[in-house]
Amino acid sequence: MAKIDLDSLSIEELASLRDHAIEKLAERVAARQAELEAELEKLSQYGKPAKKPQGSAHVAKAKKSDNKNGEAGKEPVAEAA
Repeated sequence: MAKIDLDSLSIEELASLRDHAIEKLAERVAARQAELEAELEKLSQYGKPAKKPQGSAHVAKAKKSDNKNGEAGKEPVAEAA
């Protein structure tokens, strides 16, 4: 692959290069995903059925600053009677 002098490219050329790179990456990701899904399908015959991807559902963890009393990581201490 030929080296490209990015400093000599115009903004339009850089944007076009970026768009082309994004398209190629998307193609490769889709091809790899299809390969992995086919492999999961083959493997599913040996045991549990393959899990279907749940999409991008990501559960965010609570940050330390989200703690009500500001004392992150400390558990409440029970007082003696």
